[in-house]
Amino acid sequence: MNQAATPSAVGLEVPDFSLPASGGGAFELHAHRGQSVLLFFYPRDNTPGCSTEAADFRDLHDAFAAIGVRIFGVSRDTLASHEKFSSKLNLPYPLLSDRDERVCRLFDVIRRKKLYGKLVLGVERSTFLIDADGRLAREWRGVKASGHAAAVLAELGGATGGQTP
Repeated sequence: MNQAATPSAVGLEVPDFSLPASGGGAFELHAHRGQSVLLFFYPRDNTPGCSTEAADFRDLHDAFAAIGVRIFGVSRDTLASHEKFSSKLNLPYPLLSDRDERVCRLFDVIRRKKLYGKLVLGVERSTFLIDADGRLAREWRGVKASGHAAAVLAELGGATGGQTP
């Protein structure tokens, strides 16, 4: 099922999925047909890199909206954790909770990582653009948190509002 995220899958339709979303309700991919959707996968709420990335997407939210792109953050954290993280950073976009890793595996972002000398399975920081027809349009894998949002916006042709990619 993770074929949607392989490099050769760019241009292919992303299978529909649903995840609980911060702010109440659920995100359903099919409900966003006709809109471009940007999913950024991050390892964990309230960590330095993830806070930087989430805040950068927050700061550029209006610029993404101006080019017709809706932003959603995805991690394996609980909705309660997402609500606190979102409130702390005043995020204008929903965070999606993928507790069972279904969507993380669909996009093939679960990777072996070293944490304090032990191998663990964790989320590789990655971003995916799904076009208005539900097809995978672009992907950015294994990215660094700082400057990533501005780089994505610049690549999509948006103005960064003074931030440099």
